[in-house]
Amino acid sequence: MDTSGILLLAKDQETHGLLSKQFEQRLVNKVYEAVLSGNLLRNKGTIELPLWGNPEHRPYQEVNYKYGKYCITKFQVLNKEENYTRIEFMPLTGRTHQLRVHAADVKGLGIPILGDKLYGCQFKAANRLHLHARELTFEHPHLREMIYLKTETPF
Repeated sequence: MDTSGILLLAKDQETHGLLSKQFEQRLVNKVYEAVLSGNLLRNKGTIELPLWGNPEHRPYQEVNYKYGKYCITKFQVLNKEENYTRIEFMPLTGRTHQLRVHAADVKGLGIPILGDKLYGCQFKAANRLHLHARELTFEHPHLREMIYLKTETPF
């Protein structure tokens, strides 16, 4: 809910089903932009951590190798300023809070997204979660042509 950017909605059940299949088959390309609340030492890479929504700690998601669902995120640093890192995330799966956990968990990047109070960003001056769904590419389910959507990052 705190993430800004592109949101894809279907007007009818048939279209929803066709779009959902594309997401399930990993045919939709998603690009997110975020600002991390610290300096990242690596410039690019891949994070593979299984996530689980422990029913006793909702809505918090946690890395869990026994119960977690497989998820994978590619990342690339865009630039670094002061004590912040602007980063691009390309999730290959779409789990709840995937990018937020992959950023914050010590087995991932170990640095929370700026403004992410749920996953450890204690920086008080951040007025929002600095995570933005910037680009989306998918095949239009009826026209059978590729659709590329892009929006400017507001932070």
